[in-house]
Amino acid sequence: MVAENITSSGHARLARPERISVLLIEDDDGDALLVDELLLDAGAPFTLSRARSMAEARPALPGAGCVLLDLELPDSRGLQSVRTLQQIRPDLAVVVLTGIADEHLGEQAVAAGAQDYLVKGQVDGFLLHRVVRYAIERRRAEETQRQLTEARLRAAENARLERGLLPSPLLSDERLSVAARYRSGGRQTLLGGDFYDLVEAPDGWVYAVVGDVCGRGADEAALGVCLRVAWRTMILAGRPPDETLTAVQQVLQHERHNERMFATMCILSVAPDRADGRLYLAGHPQPILVTPDAVSELQAPIGLPPGITSAAEWPSARVELGQSWSVVMYTDGLVEGKVGAGPERLGSEGLIRLIEKERAQDPAGDLAGLAGEQLADGLISQARELNGGDLDDDLAVLVVSCAPPAGP
Repeated sequence: MVAENITSSGHARLARPERISVLLIEDDDGDALLVDELLLDAGAPFTLSRARSMAEARPALPGAGCVLLDLELPDSRGLQSVRTLQQIRPDLAVVVLTGIADEHLGEQAVAAGAQDYLVKGQVDGFLLHRVVRYAIERRRAEETQRQLTEARLRAAENARLERGLLPSPLLSDERLSVAARYRSGGRQTLLGGDFYDLVEAPDGWVYAVVGDVCGRGADEAALGVCLRVAWRTMILAGRPPDETLTAVQQVLQHERHNERMFATMCILSVAPDRADGRLYLAGHPQPILVTPDAVSELQAPIGLPPGITSAAEWPSARVELGQSWSVVMYTDGLVEGKVGAGPERLGSEGLIRLIEKERAQDPAGDLAGLAGEQLADGLISQARELNGGDLDDDLAVLVVSCAPPAGP
């Protein structure tokens, strides 16, 4: 059925069918002329071009909607021609037009990637027109199905990686609460290499980590899973954080797919009294300490990231936390977003201002008592708004909060 377009004068006119670019790869001039005449007689809305060899056809393939392919070419013979087209343009509709009346050969051509096959001398213009149209539609349907299958596979892979990167904290202390958030950068469909974890050891110490594998994609995410699992395993085995970082570095060096990959990490260990702890920064941004009276960065020496350094010792510093506090640990995707239309980035100072803004909006004026979920969501929302949309890089945020001790 031909659609109708209504002109501005109110008169209907027949819309011209969309013209399809068909490339005929045929070295025989007589056969090429016959194909041209058949399509003209059928009134097919095709733009026909011709190549006499596979080499001559290559430059024309990007603009072709369908290829009519002879299997006996000067530089390519048999099913190899079909395979070559599949390698160059997997999404291209291919119809084999052969002079060999061999049904088995036709089946092989379809199995190799062609949408259909025709025998020269046994086809008229209307049949040729119909076969080309159906071949294009079948190829489009196959491509759509392939994309849907890939999307399902990506979703399944995403779910597996998410379970590995974003675990449930192991925490029993009722004074402590944890809020964790992960956001993929831009419109990515796969997780990146950002990860977090939190474990309370039998001796009462609590260990929290946020890490970031450089780069983005499935390989980075898989490496992030390995590093997080290695970190948790070492903590559960009762090893101190510096030995844990050394083990993580060894895992990274053995598991990374290229030698330039590295990972930054921030580890905070909180003492059983919850009033102080120790901070390790391996190339990672400093976490933010939020108390009822102030918002400030926790200070510690910043060492080189695992994967860049070969050090076996990692610098650290004792940090004072207080009786009621929240610590915001994050990856740099949270602070690398833009602030307005200029080149300025949010940065750690901008993040502190966002936290103070959250404090001002808290009715109690006590951000340390603000729910971690509200703080994490508020920071991500504000950073995204300042950036004018989705942040470019993946980000992970871990907010560990401690309520004041219960009275006597």
